Amino acid sequence: MSDQSGAGDGGAGSAASQLPAIDFSTFVLSLSTTALYQMGLIADSETQEMISPNREIAQQTIDTIEMLQAKTRGNLEPDEAKLIDSLLYELRLHFVEFDA
Repeated sequence: MSDQSGAGDGGAGSAASQLPAIDFSTFVLSLSTTALYQMGLIADSETQEMISPNREIAQQTIDTIEMLQAKTRGNLEPDEAKLIDSLLYELRLHFVEFDA
């Protein structure tokens, strides 16, 4: 594992200390945001530029979230299960709009 303390990085630790702690919900939200970006629905957080949608890459990210849902079924807290269900529902709705 890598050292995430930021010690010795010349100030990079201060940026890392502002990031939220990674837990299951944060991880799934990050993947969901990535899928929305890949679908061209949200702008890059640093440049504010929109990208051209990439259907195949967005599908792969949604598939990854579906895999996590299947592999963690029965092991999630109720709020985590509801979050992943809601995110997948929303992502699938946006994804089918590619065909519209």
